[in-house]
Amino acid sequence: MELWPWVTAALLLLLLLVRLSRAAKFYAKVALYCALCFAVSAAASVVCLLRHGGRTVENMSIISWFVRTFKYAYGLRFEVKGQQKLEVDEPCVIISNHQSILDMMGLMEILPKRCVQIAKRELLFLGPVGLIMYLGGVYFINRQRSSTAMTVMADLGERMVRENLKVWIYPEGTRNDNGDLLPFKKGAFYLAIQAQVPIIPVVYSSFSSFYNTKTELFTSGTVTVQVLDAIPTRGLTEADIPKLVDTCHQAMRRTFFHISKTLQENGGTAGPGIQPAQ
Repeated sequence: MELWPWVTAALLLLLLLVRLSRAAKFYAKVALYCALCFAVSAAASVVCLLRHGGRTVENMSIISWFVRTFKYAYGLRFEVKGQQKLEVDEPCVIISNHQSILDMMGLMEILPKRCVQIAKRELLFLGPVGLIMYLGGVYFINRQRSSTAMTVMADLGERMVRENLKVWIYPEGTRNDNGDLLPFKKGAFYLAIQAQVPIIPVVYSSFSSFYNTKTELFTSGTVTVQVLDAIPTRGLTEADIPKLVDTCHQAMRRTFFHISKTLQENGGTAGPGIQPAQ
């Protein structure tokens, strides 16, 4: 029995559903995004191995080039302000808000040289995605074992100074699309104070009016990215961490509301319901 007529009919039905159904279009785009991540990770892994032979932060420039092409497939545009603040030739901790699976695109859009990320250990076992993260020098943390996580962070603190690395961390600890910032976990701030390096906050405007899992919306859009001034930690101790966390959280939250509201007023794609900080 010929399968081609059935395959053709199934594809036509899928195309019809995508055109008629908002939900079908949303899940088709998410599926395509996941497929792109796996395919690009496999291709980039080969390039990284051929170019550098193994795990090194230098692979991040290759990974960044591949991921930056995603925006053309999805009609996304990034307007970056203050990117030069990330180009300092010294180690630092970079923190940013964490909204969705699309954050990887935003991260790679402005990723500075010699910058690694911290990610949950589960991602290491995600096939080619885990492989390319490993090759790019990503540090994996077992969030279920705090003692192990602290050991990894201590080792990273020493390495970032010795090897002149920048470290990118999502201090909220998990994705959050509720139109506000979650409270920050303290790991990034412990790391910065341990290494006595500055913290550079990066804020992405709300994705919610072009990517929204609750309303199953996934269209083209614009994201404003604001890099804030570096916050020094030299001379600070662990006793200063609560104040440091509060300072960074307030500055990032204030900026998040401002750039999301401004984008909306200018006819961009800030999420509906974004309200100024109280």
